[in-house]
Amino acid sequence: MLKKNRMFSYRYAHICALILVFSFYLVTMCGCTVGPNYKPPQAQVPASWFGPAPSAEPNAATEQDLTHWWTIFEDETLTSLVERAVQSNLDLKQAEFRIRQGRAARGIVAGGLWPSADVTGSAGRSRPSTGTVRNLYQAGFDSIWELDIFGGVKRNVEATDADIQVAVENRRDVLVTLTAEVALDYIDLRGLQQQIVIAKNNLQAQRHSAELTRQRFQGGFVSALDVANADAQVATTASQIPVLEAAVQQTIYSLSILLGREPAALLEELGPTSTIPAAVPKVPVGVPSDLLRRRPDIRSAEAQIHGATARIGVAVADLFPKIFLSGSAGYQSSRSSSLTDWNNRFWSLGPSLDWPVFAGGSIRANIELQKALKEQSVIAYQQTVLMALQDVENALIASAKEQEHRASLIEAVAANRKAVQLATQLYTQGQTDFLNVLQAQNALYASEDALVQSTRAVSTNLVALYKALGGGWDSESSNDIQDDGEFNSPAKLH
Repeated sequence: MLKKNRMFSYRYAHICALILVFSFYLVTMCGCTVGPNYKPPQAQVPASWFGPAPSAEPNAATEQDLTHWWTIFEDETLTSLVERAVQSNLDLKQAEFRIRQGRAARGIVAGGLWPSADVTGSAGRSRPSTGTVRNLYQAGFDSIWELDIFGGVKRNVEATDADIQVAVENRRDVLVTLTAEVALDYIDLRGLQQQIVIAKNNLQAQRHSAELTRQRFQGGFVSALDVANADAQVATTASQIPVLEAAVQQTIYSLSILLGREPAALLEELGPTSTIPAAVPKVPVGVPSDLLRRRPDIRSAEAQIHGATARIGVAVADLFPKIFLSGSAGYQSSRSSSLTDWNNRFWSLGPSLDWPVFAGGSIRANIELQKALKEQSVIAYQQTVLMALQDVENALIASAKEQEHRASLIEAVAANRKAVQLATQLYTQGQTDFLNVLQAQNALYASEDALVQSTRAVSTNLVALYKALGGGWDSESSNDIQDDGEFNSPAKLH
């Protein structure tokens, strides 16, 4: 009996092997992949930038320049904040798990390229109309394999591969945005702190002038109007400090959230006043065509075209028949004790075909739908390229003009300080009225505050330029997620 069982197993295995070989031959020699093949889109970009590039060298930006651009500010706190944000930001973590989601979806689709097999078993007791109670025991396995002759499954796998690339590029885009947002918030924080310093310094000087005016009023040298004007100026300047202090605290809250922490987590660390991080605005911006390989949003838009093109093939494959190979084998008996007897064996093997001859036009409508989605993705790609070019041009002109603005403000501050000194001296000597002192002090405070804001703008425009160039991720890293589930990031590449 054992010998017969083995003979049956060998014969069945031999038949299955022949069927598999024939199927592979059929798929390889006769199979085709329907639908259009993907072709990378062509983007029209200018040969050079219109705006003034903040670099004397026309060389393309190096990976190190763009990957770790925040290090040019030489601010240890900023570098630490960026690295911690990359490790713990919740938006970035969501983007990372969307990559894993895409890879899992790809595994589900790719499973359709292979046969599936199920082990089955049942035991039942029934009484038919004859009145005789019967038992039925059955054990075996079933197998089915869809032959992907027309490439519908292959096109679906191709589409999910493109979806994975979209998820990877979207994560990179989140990384670019995250590093820029951390730097912008940090620069804003230091700028606000410097505005408070300027306000307090001017407030101290204005209080001194108000006390001097009050003394001169008591001596009968000035009117009560001068005292009222001096007190009003002090109160006005003092009223601006709480607003700035609130903005400082709110900015720290924003940084804490970017780091994936509770709002007040960084108050102690970032509360002490510090200077605005500054860097020499010399960025090797390269040429516009560099954006096509550098900007993650452009790369994502291109991958979306690839996925949409592949899905046209998936829809076209529905026009053709689906061929299946199915088989089953096992034992069946009315007694459990004799279930595995040789005479109780059964098996079946053969192909089947499923061809939708009439579907009410839904298949062709789906093809047209996928074609329309593909054309939309092409237009979206073109729009993304144009917006990227605009981002860089905006950053270039803003950076250049803000430097001119700051240079003029430096001169204005120097002149206003001299004016305040002279007006105060003349007022003390009784050679001018308090209105001149008041005007000089207001002009000085306004120019000093404007200079702080301009200094902050020079740095934020530099950050905006690096962001527009797609800085903040390493293009040399071929895979953003490793086998152990860990993600590569600039913070880990130091």
